[in-house]
Amino acid sequence: MSKDKYTAVWVSHTSISDFLKCPRAYYLKNIYRDPQTKHKIKLMSPALALGQSVHEVLESLSQLPRGGRFNEPLPTKFERAWEKIKGEKGGFPNDDTEYQYKKRGLEMLARVYNHPGPINNLSVKIQMDLPYYWLSEEDNIILCGKVDWLEYLPDTDSVHIIDFKTGKVQEEESSLQLPIYSLLVAKCQKRKTTKASYWYLAENDTLTEKSLPNLEEAEKKILEIARQIKVARQINRFKCHHEEGCFACKPFEAILNKKAKLVGQDEYGADVYIIVQTDEENREGEIL
Repeated sequence: MSKDKYTAVWVSHTSISDFLKCPRAYYLKNIYRDPQTKHKIKLMSPALALGQSVHEVLESLSQLPRGGRFNEPLPTKFERAWEKIKGEKGGFPNDDTEYQYKKRGLEMLARVYNHPGPINNLSVKIQMDLPYYWLSEEDNIILCGKVDWLEYLPDTDSVHIIDFKTGKVQEEESSLQLPIYSLLVAKCQKRKTTKASYWYLAENDTLTEKSLPNLEEAEKKILEIARQIKVARQINRFKCHHEEGCFACKPFEAILNKKAKLVGQDEYGADVYIIVQTDEENREGEIL
């Protein structure tokens, strides 16, 4: 088959994770469009709003030369990012919950400012809005994804892959995130990767280094899953593994069943919904 990026199946760490958790959730997040608006649907939550805002600030730093990354105060940048998801738009059930999440975001950025580590060093920017490469031309499958940060290591003329984490749960060892990012970095720029790390911004001043994956094994495993996704799309079969639905697909089913609230559109034109909590649920408090 001749390659055609417009008909290709595009996969990423997020979409692969969606599919592995629940094919039905994958379908509702990545394929389904509302019959009335013709738009995709997106479910916003406080945790997602927090991660989105912090990542937006850190991504803005990656666009700047290292000497000028902190010229504008990070809280100022954060306020602009927060404006897009404040209140109901971020899925916050009340002012107190929003305050707690916003406080966490500011604390993470204060950690970056006080312990910048690689942020103060040279970096490499992949010259693609969305880095991608042909995972399989024969299968017409493309692997894509954005890497949070590439630190340049001048002593070895190599790069260090860094992924920022805003949640409190550590990434599982079986995660395909670093293998996918390692493949993208290998295919989309010329330097070798010699380090890969997570930065758990809610907890740590320093990075957590991880072992580099075997790229050949990683590519084989990811292609196998991508082929499963392609087959599911071809036969239009996306069934939840559980009879009554699961944690991954149930919130999206609530959107389809008119049990969620539309609060706007995101930058890509998707309809953004929130699950409205009852007063009883709100009284239970937010576990932070």
